[in-house]
Amino acid sequence: MNVASVAEVVWYVTGRFYSNSASMVLDVGYFLHVEGLAESLFADLASESTALLTFASAPFLASTISNGGLDIGVDVKGSFAIYLRETPGASFDDPNTFAAGQCVATFERTSIVAVAKQPLTSSNVFTARLVDSQPFDFRGARYDFRDLVGNSITQWGIAAAEPLTPPAGYTSVAPFVGSAIRAGTG
Repeated sequence: MNVASVAEVVWYVTGRFYSNSASMVLDVGYFLHVEGLAESLFADLASESTALLTFASAPFLASTISNGGLDIGVDVKGSFAIYLRETPGASFDDPNTFAAGQCVATFERTSIVAVAKQPLTSSNVFTARLVDSQPFDFRGARYDFRDLVGNSITQWGIAAAEPLTPPAGYTSVAPFVGSAIRAGTG
């Protein structure tokens, strides 16, 4: 099994940020690539509905700091989990569907999201510490996120300001892509 060294890419993800009227935010999505997993992460053509590895954050309230043309959202301490799905079926129309299956890893994170007041895109960065990891079987081999990513990652991402129609219960939704590097040994 190939695993990334410190400062090498460990994963690529895509997902969406959801906000509600109480200013709570959550992000969900799926993995496009995880270094060390040689097999496809999808049951069929790549999409959220065929993804076998998904993630979901706990809802959080980000405080906002304004600096000229930027609004900077800071999430002092949040968490997210990674799920191995025996049966695909996540849907961006229902963010809760991403938190299904076997929870194989849980991370705590601190993040910053910078949004231009006249946005074309926004960027985000966070560092997350692995707080729990469970060995899992995937396509005939045994893995553990502690081995795959070490004890922490740092992820950079970019989100589109494209207006998407939010599902019921949410006031806004923004698609994003992220790349994470291994930040620590483990």
